[in-house]
Amino acid sequence: MYELIQVGEQSYYLQSPAKIGIYLKNDKDAYLIDSGNDKDAGRKVRKILEQQGWDLKAILNTHSNADHIGGNSYLQQQYGCKIFSRGIEAAFTQYPLLEPSFLYGGYPFKDLQHKFLMAAASTTTDFSDTDFPQEIEIIPLPGHFFEMVGFRIPDGTVFLADCLSSTATLEKYQLTFIYDVAAYLQTLEMVAALPAKMFVPAHAEATSDIRPLVAANQQKIWEIAEHLKTICKEPLNFERILQRLFADYQLQMNYEQYVLVGSTVRSYLSWLKDTAQITASITDNQLLWQTIE
Repeated sequence: MYELIQVGEQSYYLQSPAKIGIYLKNDKDAYLIDSGNDKDAGRKVRKILEQQGWDLKAILNTHSNADHIGGNSYLQQQYGCKIFSRGIEAAFTQYPLLEPSFLYGGYPFKDLQHKFLMAAASTTTDFSDTDFPQEIEIIPLPGHFFEMVGFRIPDGTVFLADCLSSTATLEKYQLTFIYDVAAYLQTLEMVAALPAKMFVPAHAEATSDIRPLVAANQQKIWEIAEHLKTICKEPLNFERILQRLFADYQLQMNYEQYVLVGSTVRSYLSWLKDTAQITASITDNQLLWQTIE
């Protein structure tokens, strides 16, 4: 874990739960792409930078999920570096209570306020700032989260953040986190046609051909959508739908999975309703979902 792997002339990543990218601009100046899930990850990053003789110039955040920004605060304190983000992602990074609040749909009880869902706060700077490395291309990747982006390094390496899950993850967890299903599907189509020498997804192996993994992720979306439509042949409330999915996919419920999978299922239901595949109605003070035959 945290092995330094080179994938391009100027591109590296640290093998970690969520890959941490490194763009080496010259012999000395390094830019991180995300920072890992906590302070310990930040310490390990600092150790590797020091071993290589590299200076951390800035951190480029793909999005604000805690496992991608958890090292921000420590590294910013150590190096005084800028952390680049924008929009909603910047807000979540500066006010990390927003993530568990959003996932839960209200004030999150203490069991949800931990490092996997709520990183330490850090100060962000917009991508438009003049210190942002202009040679890096920002690639919008909405769907997994609000305004997630990827980055193309000048050597042709593209860091794809969380827009793809590995086939092993799809098989094990089935329901990977998605905020906007329609936007996610559009992102997958775009990524399949994206030219690059090397693709580095945060949660899958680096590859020169991303299309098979894109196809696997697309297929899983359609499979889950059809399964939801089968479950909703009779009108059901959200809790019953979630219970059925956990049972059918043999998933284990805990607080974290309840909010992560629950939020994802709500996103699927919204998408299916907006595309006229299911309907929603209020009956006996319950919101019920039912497939349109």
